Amino acid sequence: MRYSGIGGQAVMEGVMMKNGGKYAVAVRKGNQELVVETSEYSGVASNKKIKKLPIFRGVFNFIESLALGFRTLTFSASFFEEEEKEKAVDRKKEDFLMGLTVAASVLLAIVIFMVLPYGISLLFRNVISSRWALALLEGALRLLLFMGYVAGISLMSDIKRVYMYHGAEHKCINCIESGRELTVENVRKSSRLHKRCGTSFLLIVMFVSILFFMLIQVESPVLRLLLRLVLIPLIAGVSYEFIRLAGRSDHILVNLLSKPGLLLQRITTREPEDAMIEVGIASVEAVFDWRAYLREINGSGSTESGQ
Repeated sequence: MRYSGIGGQAVMEGVMMKNGGKYAVAVRKGNQELVVETSEYSGVASNKKIKKLPIFRGVFNFIESLALGFRTLTFSASFFEEEEKEKAVDRKKEDFLMGLTVAASVLLAIVIFMVLPYGISLLFRNVISSRWALALLEGALRLLLFMGYVAGISLMSDIKRVYMYHGAEHKCINCIESGRELTVENVRKSSRLHKRCGTSFLLIVMFVSILFFMLIQVESPVLRLLLRLVLIPLIAGVSYEFIRLAGRSDHILVNLLSKPGLLLQRITTREPEDAMIEVGIASVEAVFDWRAYLREINGSGSTESGQ
């Protein structure tokens, strides 16, 4: 498979696809009408040189993905509100509220998946003397909380449909990166698992954090907690570099290390309906010329269809 540069996200009854600074959200409304909106997203930082540096680009990418994700989720949800808001929202105010939402979400995630496991591990200090063992226990607790969260929300009916659209998003990308025309039939036959998935990124964050936190050998529990919080951007940056490599490499070791994330995606993605695949295709075509891409990777003057 050849890297295409596009990525995406499932939203409420739809799919968002992003290519460079351009993104599109395709949503299937209640009356079955397909709505597609395209827009530009410049990101949270204007300095492009810093955003291209290894590690730093991972931090910026994570923040920007959260911000854009909330924006597109809000857009898709607006089609299903009981009372439509006629009043236009000031864009600066909207961006400010979006920033607060992202910040609150990140803070909550840090408390649940970083601070809480650390606090629980401290209860075992009198039983486990080795800090390395405590760090492993903390990491195991973090993984259990994360897996429990993913498995728990998968039981919700609305989330099940989001996971189906998540599957449609992956299948569309896999279809074109495998050199096939973007048709419903070809997409249906493509895999719903993808190594660049955000689910895999979060799982890699969990594993990388275990390695980093095992290196923190200080006496003060408060200082150890502070160092954990300080290291979060670095952990996100390192994790992104692996996901970025995984999306561009089929090396046997990279594929092996990608397996846990792909297994977890069996929970966070589901086989989509054909109507959902159509939504994913519409989102791709709004931001990406897949025909030109296929001509380039297939080395011919026309696209190839079928297997």
